[in-house]
Amino acid sequence: MKVNGEPLYRQMARMRFFEEALADLWERGLISGEMHLGVGEEAVVAGVTAHLEEGDAMALDHRSTPPLVARGVDLVSLFLEMLGDAQGLCGGWGGHMHLFSREHLACSSGIVGSSAPLGAGFALAAQHLGRGKVAVSFFGEGAANQGMLLESLNLAAAWKLPQVFVCKDNRWAITTRSRAVTGGDLVRRARSFGMPACRVDGTCVEAVWEAAGRAVRRARAGRGPSFLLATCPRPEGHFLGDPLLRVYREPLKQTLEIGPPLLRSLFSKPLQAFALRPLYLGIIGKTLAVLGTEKYLLCRDPLCRAARLVPEDTRRRIEEEAREEVARAVAEAMERRERHA
Repeated sequence: MKVNGEPLYRQMARMRFFEEALADLWERGLISGEMHLGVGEEAVVAGVTAHLEEGDAMALDHRSTPPLVARGVDLVSLFLEMLGDAQGLCGGWGGHMHLFSREHLACSSGIVGSSAPLGAGFALAAQHLGRGKVAVSFFGEGAANQGMLLESLNLAAAWKLPQVFVCKDNRWAITTRSRAVTGGDLVRRARSFGMPACRVDGTCVEAVWEAAGRAVRRARAGRGPSFLLATCPRPEGHFLGDPLLRVYREPLKQTLEIGPPLLRSLFSKPLQAFALRPLYLGIIGKTLAVLGTEKYLLCRDPLCRAARLVPEDTRRRIEEEAREEVARAVAEAMERRERHA
């Protein structure tokens, strides 16, 4: 089967503009709490969800909105949910991390790694119902060391569950390099459970689409689970307002805010620790340098890469339609929110 770039690009554009609208609402103070965006994951999500059909299920992590947008969840109800409105998808109780749609067989949780056992539950139900349906679990590589995720890999393999594990790897577990806390290789780890596993460029939607297609077809045929490790960027950091990224975005302000306390801590008591403090400052500096290099020099935008799949006039039309769809949803959500207040 040959990849069709237009629907993939359309879904990616819808996801990107939805996330940008969320960021705008958050920055205006209309959404409370932390906000974990899925910007940078569009190719992974579009490439996988393109193979799903009615009756298939998704178990999601705390970056849940892109898959929900791709699966057709009402955008207005999502925006209302983020705004904490009772008319939202989950009555305003779920926020952006705990979203559920029975109609779409989709659920998300902020508990790191929980999408694996949730997906296994969906897959077990699909297996018993015998309708050729599958379940997909999305999670980050920071979750890959959680015990419940490893248990889910084991049970999915042992019971040949129709499940696809999709690990979104941006190489950072919040502010820690993932390789510093992960033993071995995640692809080989998944293979050790007896399931097919592969690494794929998560900024290339065609590559994800092909790899996900093999995994979904295998699950749908009753041959068991698969594991995809998709590398992708996270340009907005772990959450909006990420303090590491603020150093680059507001260098003068952050220097004035962070510099004096760091200097004071350098000479604070006990002085016996003085010799080690420059080392710790060096570690902080190295972390900032690596993050800046990845974000500003090496980062590849999956949406820009996917743009080559469609003619220029088609790309512009798709983007215009996607922006209008999101803008209409925001306007309707705000109007309903004010009317309901």
